[in-house]
Amino acid sequence: MSFDAYLQLLIAQARAEGVSEATLQRMTAGLEPNTRVIQLDRSQPGSPTRSGYPPLAPYIATHVDDARISGGRRNYANARSELVALERRFGVPGEILVAIWGHETAYGAVKGGFDLSQALATLAWEGRRRELFAGEFVALMKVADKGYSRSELKGSWAGAFGNPQFLPSVYLRLAADGNGDGRADIMNSRADALASIANYFRDAVWRTGQPWGVSAYVPSGFDVDRYRTKLEAPVCSRVHERHSQYKTVEEWRELGVQPQIPLAPGTMVSLFQPDGPGTPAWLLTSNYRVILEYNCSNYYAMSVGLLADEIAR
Repeated sequence: MSFDAYLQLLIAQARAEGVSEATLQRMTAGLEPNTRVIQLDRSQPGSPTRSGYPPLAPYIATHVDDARISGGRRNYANARSELVALERRFGVPGEILVAIWGHETAYGAVKGGFDLSQALATLAWEGRRRELFAGEFVALMKVADKGYSRSELKGSWAGAFGNPQFLPSVYLRLAADGNGDGRADIMNSRADALASIANYFRDAVWRTGQPWGVSAYVPSGFDVDRYRTKLEAPVCSRVHERHSQYKTVEEWRELGVQPQIPLAPGTMVSLFQPDGPGTPAWLLTSNYRVILEYNCSNYYAMSVGLLADEIAR
């Protein structure tokens, strides 16, 4: 099917779901496929093998660097009153919200310049993940119907946009008004962006008052593999297979594994020593899994947690 013919199907679907004719016209005028978007989608890696993982330490060194830490502390200080209010409202620490913001868009500096209408229509038409992107295209039309211009709705080639890099469907479900003006403008409002990240974390069941994890002492010769998880994760299996079984803090202490920052005794935690014996290790709480909900990568989640710790230091 030609792009123009397929676009008419997308428009009809959005119209059937209540999007106004004026929005459909301004969001689709002159649309044609973007070959760069197709190239970027096809260059994404396929399913990796189970052998070998890149070391974590170099990733942390480049993603929790002086620039991100100083930028995080500066933005944390500038938004302090907002963050205190958001923590009361949503139960998520301000430093976590700022760390996510820093990782996603460098505190708003890099939000992406692709026309989202074009990118999502192209990806749906191309067909590799048609159902996903057709749904996101319709969701984008609904976002636009709230009064956002096409020039505002720019983002990544894969459809994520705004300070928190939400997909349109995520925006519709979880974007929150942080400044009380009745809108959830994640593109232009810091308050709305941070409130939306907080709402995402609350929806993913962040446990208030519990850290994401703490560094841990692992005795020499300790066999981490002996305690590998026996659970098969339904999604992101390569992420979760690297974690140990969950045990209470006391059970880990009895095995010689000591948290370096106090944790409540009955807290259930998983041991994670990504770079092997003799390298840094952490005890991860269920809140670490909440970070993984945002981006299913141990590299991402660890760097967010460690950046948040540095911001709050």
